[in-house]
Amino acid sequence: MFLENYSMANNKIQQPTDASIILTYRCPMRCQMCNIWKNPTDVKQEIRPEELEILPRLKFINLTGGEPFIREDLEDVVRVCYTKTPRIVISTSGWFEDRVIRLAEKFPKIGIRISIEGLSQKNDELRGRAGGFDKGLRTLLTLKDMGLKDIGFGCTVSNHNSHDMLSLYRLSKSLGMEFATAAFHNSYYFHKSDNVITNRDEVCHNFKQLIEWQLKESHPKSWFRAFFNMGLINYIEGGRRMLPCEAGMMNFFIDPYGDVYPCNGLEDRYWKQSMGNIRQASTFAEIWESPQAEEVRAKVRRCPKNCWMVGTASPVMHKYVKYPAAWALRNKLRSIQGKPACLDMKWYDVGQDPTQGDLREKF
Repeated sequence: MFLENYSMANNKIQQPTDASIILTYRCPMRCQMCNIWKNPTDVKQEIRPEELEILPRLKFINLTGGEPFIREDLEDVVRVCYTKTPRIVISTSGWFEDRVIRLAEKFPKIGIRISIEGLSQKNDELRGRAGGFDKGLRTLLTLKDMGLKDIGFGCTVSNHNSHDMLSLYRLSKSLGMEFATAAFHNSYYFHKSDNVITNRDEVCHNFKQLIEWQLKESHPKSWFRAFFNMGLINYIEGGRRMLPCEAGMMNFFIDPYGDVYPCNGLEDRYWKQSMGNIRQASTFAEIWESPQAEEVRAKVRRCPKNCWMVGTASPVMHKYVKYPAAWALRNKLRSIQGKPACLDMKWYDVGQDPTQGDLREKF
């Protein structure tokens, strides 16, 4: 009965709150964990600013790529998006320093996350461009001097940089900046199918250290990030995601060609299906409330992948907040008492389809 009630509640078409817009697959970086740069989009085929007028009202928009700042019309994209949401965060390599600064001067409330995968040598090795760390850090320092508040580092952990992740966290805290983490995944978006963390013990050990440090912070936001990082350990160890994936129910992704997807973790070897295309609709509701979109949501409920990425984990952490909140409070108390965090990576049963995230090969 509970499963039936869950299905009925979640079959109601909710209005989306979050969106990620992949503006381009063009990128100046040569990252080892991402092959976007090998599959650049034709600038003439990329979605145009005026085509984003179709978006509904949202709480949050992430602009990403590729490299968003490679687009000459990014200012126009941001201007349109600010008519749809109060908060925009751009994910960038920081390679185009001057462009980042000019945009921030025009939009001082903009959020900027610069992808940095380690300290200088390690970052430039993993991202394939000498000087990338220096450009990224220099850009962040300039933005801080300008008074921007919503700025910080974004670090994708792979086999080679989990120790540097700890150093980057300490650097971000000393600078008073945000620090976001991810573990590399395979998907159509990254154009990768061979990303596998092989030194699990080392990587998970370093994530556990990060969790201990985050629990010592005074801001509850850091305690919830500790929960998210526990989810990354669970993902790396091959466990089923702790909270259900509800991609395409509260959030969506738009690719550079206008296709609307539930997430950026889809793989052709499992399944991949668009909910519709903004270029072929007169309103976003045509896409969001379509039978095609419902078919995609049904597949999400039974998706075999166990992804744990912020774009799909954050919405359910908010929706089912009592679970991460209880864990955060319990482990904050343990931290105050000098005890290590209890990493009970349980599968929270909220009535989701039991096949979701079971890593079965056939779907």
